[in-house]
Amino acid sequence: MMIVDLGCSTGPNALALVSITVEAIHANCLQFQQPPPEVCVLLNDLPENDFNTVVKSLVTPRQSSDPVAVTGITPGSFYERLFTSESLHLVCSSNSLHWLSKAPEDLTKNLIPAYDIDEHSRHERLFPCKELREIIQEEGSFSIREMRAHDPRTDMNNALSTPGRFTRFLRALFEPVLVQHFGDVMDEFVKTTERRWVLEGSLQEERARCPYAMLVVSLAKA
Repeated sequence: MMIVDLGCSTGPNALALVSITVEAIHANCLQFQQPPPEVCVLLNDLPENDFNTVVKSLVTPRQSSDPVAVTGITPGSFYERLFTSESLHLVCSSNSLHWLSKAPEDLTKNLIPAYDIDEHSRHERLFPCKELREIIQEEGSFSIREMRAHDPRTDMNNALSTPGRFTRFLRALFEPVLVQHFGDVMDEFVKTTERRWVLEGSLQEERARCPYAMLVVSLAKA
């Protein structure tokens, strides 16, 4: 039985998904009192992935008594041909396979580096009032004169109710962070975001689904 994991990544979770799959197959065979099949596992990710670490983690499965044969690693993008026709019995993926149904238009244009998005998310944080206050006080360059939480869905609701105004608001808020990470993409980001909300009419729904508050802080140099 041939199994492939698209987007295996690296580290301690690289074999997590295929391990769960193999265990499910063995449990099913045990339930019906059938011998488990030989399972061949292929691990796939982009060539830049740290496959050396993945290979080291394959020692334990190979020493196991379970009839599993890890046959290889297949680097490359799953948008291209990776395997021969009808050679796979099961393809699994934690967060990559859903892109195969429809590639986002702007990713196919190569306007935004797709694999930079996850890296950007790891560095983006939203701080609660108490934590932000502690960070400012610990750094010591400024003293806090006043700090208030502001709900942007109240008096700002009418002003930001259109896709155009809201995207300009997002640009003013996040442009320094996005440009530092993705480069000069803000014009395209604003046009794409506004066009999506205009066509889908989903701006109010998304804002209601993801409530947030703004912290307004007045600082004085210490």
